[in-house]
Amino acid sequence: MNQRKKNTATVKHVEDDFDVQIPSREELTRFLENASSPANIREIASGLEVLEKPALIALRRRLRAMTRDGQISHTRGNRFGIAKRMELISGRVIGHPDGFAFVRPDEAGADIFLSHQEARVALHGDRVLVRIGGFDKRERPYGTVVEVLERVNIEIVGRYFRERGVGFVTPDNGRINQDILIPKAGKKVKTGQFVVARITQQPGIRRQPIGEIVEILGEHMAPGMEIDVAIRTYDLPVVWSEDVLRETEDIPLTVDGTNLEGRRDLRDKPLVTIDGSDARDFDDAVFCKKIGTDFILYVAIADVAHYVREGTALNEEAINRGTSVYFPNNVIAMLPEALSNGICSLNPNVDRLAMVCELRFGENGVMSKYQFYNAVIKSHARLTYDEVAASLALPTKPKKDSIEFHLRTLHELYELLKQRRLERGALDFDSQEPYFVFNEQRKIERIETRERNDAHRMIEESMVAANVAAATELIKYRLAALFRNHERPDPERIESLREFLNGLGLQLSGGATPSALDFTQTLAAAAGRQDRHLIETILLRGQKLAEYSPENRGHFGLALESYAHFTSPIRRYPDLLVHRALKLRIGRRKQAKEVNEQIAALGQQCSMTERRAEEATRDVVAWLKCEYMEDKVGQTFSGVISGVTSFGLFVQLDDIFVEGLIHVTSLPQDYYEFNSVTHSLLGRASGRRFGIGDSLQVVVARVSLDDRKIDFSMVNTPIRGRKTV
Repeated sequence: MNQRKKNTATVKHVEDDFDVQIPSREELTRFLENASSPANIREIASGLEVLEKPALIALRRRLRAMTRDGQISHTRGNRFGIAKRMELISGRVIGHPDGFAFVRPDEAGADIFLSHQEARVALHGDRVLVRIGGFDKRERPYGTVVEVLERVNIEIVGRYFRERGVGFVTPDNGRINQDILIPKAGKKVKTGQFVVARITQQPGIRRQPIGEIVEILGEHMAPGMEIDVAIRTYDLPVVWSEDVLRETEDIPLTVDGTNLEGRRDLRDKPLVTIDGSDARDFDDAVFCKKIGTDFILYVAIADVAHYVREGTALNEEAINRGTSVYFPNNVIAMLPEALSNGICSLNPNVDRLAMVCELRFGENGVMSKYQFYNAVIKSHARLTYDEVAASLALPTKPKKDSIEFHLRTLHELYELLKQRRLERGALDFDSQEPYFVFNEQRKIERIETRERNDAHRMIEESMVAANVAAATELIKYRLAALFRNHERPDPERIESLREFLNGLGLQLSGGATPSALDFTQTLAAAAGRQDRHLIETILLRGQKLAEYSPENRGHFGLALESYAHFTSPIRRYPDLLVHRALKLRIGRRKQAKEVNEQIAALGQQCSMTERRAEEATRDVVAWLKCEYMEDKVGQTFSGVISGVTSFGLFVQLDDIFVEGLIHVTSLPQDYYEFNSVTHSLLGRASGRRFGIGDSLQVVVARVSLDDRKIDFSMVNTPIRGRKTV
C-alpha cells in the first residue's frame, strides 16, 4: 500500500511550528540566492544572526524541511544552496513497467527521462532532485538522480513468489518496477498469494528494496480480491475512525420540526428521483411545471452541508476521501452509510432537508432567472431511467398533474435545453460503459452495456442547468468555492488533430483556438462516414482532463463560460463546498478568511482523489475483464480496431467490450510502418493497411491477470502463448 501524505488544507509541516523566532523560508531563500556559493549551517546562522542554541536547532529543522520540499538542496559537503542555481530540478518519479522512469517537475517543464540504472534508486511516486544530463535527438531531457527527497512507498501490495530459495513480492502496480526481496516470509504465506509487504530498506543504485510481509490477502482468484488489491494499491481510505463513528451516531435518523426553521416547505411539490435500478443513494430530485410559455424547474439536492460541518471528524474524512469510488457491484462511500443511504438520501415518502435551485426558462430554453434556498421536501417516487423512458414513449396522454404528466413537461423542457446545447456546440461523446453481471459466487456471468436514453439525458441537462446557476452565483457574489474547469486542448495537440483530419478530407475550423462548436461541427461532418469511430476516438483523446480550482476558467467540453459542481454532495466534496458557499449567501453571511485560503489546496486534493478513484476503478475493470476472458483462450471473436501504435493494434471485441492487443509480430508477415497522423499500420510489401475502426476476426491468444493484459492474434495466425496468472 502506498502511504502518501494527505494533500489537504489542514495538513502542515510540523517542522515549521517553532516557539523561537528564526528567519522565514523567504528570508533563507534570499540569503542563499545572494550567497556566492552553497553555505553550511554556521555560515547561514552567522549571516542571519541566529545565535542562541534553541534557534540554531529550529533553523536546522527549517532547512531540512525546505530541502525535503525541494526549495533548496543539501549537498554531500553538508552545504545548502538554491536548487535552481545548482541546476537541480525537483519532481515526482513516474515509473514504467519496463524499468525506466520519468521525473515530472514540480514546476512547469518537460518530463525528464531516467535510464534503467538511474531509476533504480527510487520508486514510482517518490520525490527526487535530478540534474539534467543532456537531451536526446528529439530534444527531450534526460537526467541523473542527485537525491531522493521523499519516499512515499512504505507498504506495497503484490504477489509473493519463491524461486531457488529466494522470496520476493512482485508489486501489483506495474509502475513500481522493482521486486521487493523478502528474506523471511514465514510458513503461512504460499507462493502466488497476494500479500502486503512493508519496505524495510529502500532501493539504491546497487540494491533492490527489501521488505517483510505484514498481511496475507489470499489467493489471487478469490472473489473480491480485485477490490482488496485496488484499495491497497491506490491507498483508498476504507476505515471510519472512532471519531467519525461517534459523530455519525449523533446525527438524527429522521427530520423533525426543529430542522425546518428558515426553510421553504416543498413537501407538496411532486418531486421525484430518477436513477439507475441499482442506485442506493439519491442526492437529486426534480419537478417541472409550466406557467404560460415559461418552464419552472426545481432541482432539489440533498442538504449534506446541514449534517457535515466544518471542523468535524466527518468533514476531515470527507476531505480525505474526496469522492465515492464506484466499483462494479461495490462502492467505497465518501460519507458513512447512515448519511449517504440514510438521512441525506432523498428516499421516497419521507421528509428530507434539501438545497433547491429553482430555475425559470423561456419558451426558447434560455434561463431567465434562478434562485437558491434551503427547503424541506418529500420525494413522491423513486423512478429508474428505464421506467421513465418507457413512460415517455407511451402514446397515451397522461392524466393532468400526475407524475407522468410532469415528466412529459420536464421532457418538453429537455428538448429545448438540448437544442441550446447543440447551438453552443457542447461536445457529446456518447461512449458505452461495460456493466458486469455476477453470479452467486461473485464471478462474472456476462458483460453487458447500458444504453443511455432520453431519461438519462433529461436528468443530465437538468443538473447542468443547476450547476451553471451555481457557478453564476459564485462569480456574482465572489464566493470562494471550487469551479469545475475543462480547458481547451493545447495548441500542439490541436495542430496534430488538424493534420490528422486533413488527411481524411475533413477540417477543424477556428484557427489556433477552435471552439467546442468547431469540434462539434467536425463530428457532425463525420456522422455518416465509415471511419466515424476513428474520428470520435482521436478527438476524444485530444481533450484535456477536467479539474477543480477556485479560479473560473470555463468548461470547454460543455461550451460554458463557467461551471461548478452543485448536484452531488453525497459523493463529491467539491459540491459540498459549493453548498456551504451558497448557504452563506442565503444567510447573508461572509466567508471566514481561513476558508478562502484553504480552497486552492482543497481543489488540488479533490482533483487528486478524483484521479485516484478513476485509476482504481479502471484497474478493477481491467482485472475483471481478464478474469472473464481466462477460459476463452483459443476462441474466435469479431472486433474493431480501437487504437494503433508502432508495436501493434488494440482491438475491442464486439458486444462484450473487452480490449486486447495484436502485437505487430502477430500480424500477417510483412514489415509494417506506423503512421502517427493517420493512426495506422501499413505493410510495405503487401500494402495492407490497419486503422482505427477497421473490423477484424481475432483469436484470444493469451490472458495475463497480473499485467491486466489480453493478447489477440489474427484468425489463421498461430497462437504463441496461453493464459498466465
